[in-house]
Amino acid sequence: MSNDLPEEEIARRAGLPEAARRALEEADARKRAEAALPADEIGGPKTIEPTRYGDWERKGIAYDF
Repeated sequence: MSNDLPEEEIARRAGLPEAARRALEEADARKRAEAALPADEIGGPKTIEPTRYGDWERKGIAYDF
């Protein structure tokens, strides 16, 4: 479990089923990865690269280049 969580959240998560704890840990890892994105890109995506299946996705519309 992540050490950057408040004690109340750690206690709350301890009472959850194992699958729920794993899902929350995976979500926390994705949030940390998004926070580590370079800040020097101008006009780029604010989160991880919005590509899926080789297509660029923006606001729910997929563009194939």
